Amino acid sequence: MLIREIKPGDNKQIEAIMRACFEEFKLPIVGSSLEDKDVSKMYEGFQTNKAKYFVVEENNRVVGGGGVKQLQGADSKTCELQKMYFEPKARGKGFGKILFDKCISSAKELGYEYCYLESASQLKAAIRLYELNGFKFLDKPLGSTGHVICGVWMLKNLK
Repeated sequence: MLIREIKPGDNKQIEAIMRACFEEFKLPIVGSSLEDKDVSKMYEGFQTNKAKYFVVEENNRVVGGGGVKQLQGADSKTCELQKMYFEPKARGKGFGKILFDKCISSAKELGYEYCYLESASQLKAAIRLYELNGFKFLDKPLGSTGHVICGVWMLKNLK
């Protein structure tokens, strides 16, 4: 298993993984992160000073990814854990926790004080991972992501 920063050639693989997860969990596309501009150009969407996106490779094949970027519509102290998805075969191997830790570490290195995330209630394993790692539930969303399908909002203090 290898975790590395995304490359331009990874765009199609990450998009396919995301789309497959939406189909698997029967998540609506309208009002979701699949409508974000950077879904088909993930590499390009994370090429700013305050953003990092990582992919997980297993046997020289991308099997998942996730990243952090400033939360749209929020102050510069708050990032968002974004687009963290894995192929079914890659789940249950600890990759999610390792990638999660890499993203949180990167958020701190980038100078963020808070990390926000949004999720759909169907993604119970992911929500449990976030909860076990210091994220607290919020009553309403932060920022302006436009992801209306998400009914779970969480925040972690990185200080």
